[in-house]
Amino acid sequence: MNEKRFPSGFLWGASTSAYQIEGSPLADGAGASIWHRFSHIPGRVAQGDTGDVACDHYRRWRDDVKLMKELGLQAYRFSIAWGRILPEGTGKVNQKGLDFYRALVDELGAAGIEAMATLYHWDLPAALDERGGWLNRDVASWFADYAEVAYRELDHGVRFWATINEPWVIVDGGYLHGTMAPGHASPYEAMLATHNVLRAHGEGVAAYRAIGRNQVGIVLNLEPKVAASESEDDRLATIRTDAYMNRQYLDPIFRGSYPEELKEVYGEGWQSFPEADFEVIGRPIDFLGINYYTRGVTAADPTVPYERARRIPQPNAIVNAVGWEVHPNSLRDLLVRVSEEYTKIPLYITENGAGFYDPPAPIDGRIEDPLRTDYLRRHFMAAAEAMEKGVDLRGYFVWSLMDNFEWAHGYSKRFGIVHVNYATQERTIKESGKFYSEVIRTNGGILKRK
Repeated sequence: MNEKRFPSGFLWGASTSAYQIEGSPLADGAGASIWHRFSHIPGRVAQGDTGDVACDHYRRWRDDVKLMKELGLQAYRFSIAWGRILPEGTGKVNQKGLDFYRALVDELGAAGIEAMATLYHWDLPAALDERGGWLNRDVASWFADYAEVAYRELDHGVRFWATINEPWVIVDGGYLHGTMAPGHASPYEAMLATHNVLRAHGEGVAAYRAIGRNQVGIVLNLEPKVAASESEDDRLATIRTDAYMNRQYLDPIFRGSYPEELKEVYGEGWQSFPEADFEVIGRPIDFLGINYYTRGVTAADPTVPYERARRIPQPNAIVNAVGWEVHPNSLRDLLVRVSEEYTKIPLYITENGAGFYDPPAPIDGRIEDPLRTDYLRRHFMAAAEAMEKGVDLRGYFVWSLMDNFEWAHGYSKRFGIVHVNYATQERTIKESGKFYSEVIRTNGGILKRK
């Protein structure tokens, strides 16, 4: 490998999200989110964990920006808590909430770190959930109004805006299976939520075109699906799961319709929508963010609701702490597929990383995490191979900057390149973080020596 695989200007960064790191969810006039409420329901989150403190980033953000600079990050992707800016979701603006994000953006700029802001990373204001949330058609205009407030206040320092993070998780966990906030389980609701999330994205793009000066896109979590065998049942199951997880969002954004297989997935929950909605959803964007973690080797299973398929564990595969197979080549193949089949706009890997067991505390001042280092090395190489195949990949954001509240897993899983002692809030750069610093410093040149 040589440095030409990562061109000049390639952007190296790390990602976080508001509820996962900020803590102080109700501070300074902020409104409660669905995740604040969900995490306080007994049995919903491992060990009863909540985001009440998390990484205390709301109070320690200046030190965290210094940490980013120490790592050599060129970019930082964070999310804005809708309820910090609009406590009721609409109406009166909370100036203290805006001031927090303005100060963060300005500090990033002073440190020479590009800002990528995600408007929605799963923390819908609870006040809007009480009005139907993603099931209320008006949510698209609520989102656009919120987006406009953020754009006006922060566009001076935010180079990239992502409207929505991972709509599939919003819907699959929040409305179909009930494992994520707000905890509903209905195919009727899931299909409607999918459509309204995508409409909100489109209206958010339109709001940016009216006043924005930089770039706007969306972030999708995508997972290559591979048939477990050559049987016809497994082949059809693979097509179905690909339609449900990947094409459910790629197709309406880039092709103007939902895939036909969704009718089979949702069954009686399937709905038709006005053609004009797809014109909103398909408004042109400047970039696509892709979150990649693993692949899905798929077999038919009629006992599984909706998809009628299940993931097949692979013998001798390396898996991370949440059971996801480590498969870097699938990242390469995914990037090539999106570039060849869907869009030629610039792509960014907006999340990629791994939760592995880490020592609970530094040993001689070090956190050794060789599996994570190897994971990152191999995925960086896979991204480079995709670029050699013609993919217009512009940047790579590692998930995550620091250990944090991992949703239903609570604090039991660590994905960070920076270790967080949750009792003391002490930060320690892991060996994977030091490795990443060298990747950034050499623009990938260090990779050729392995």
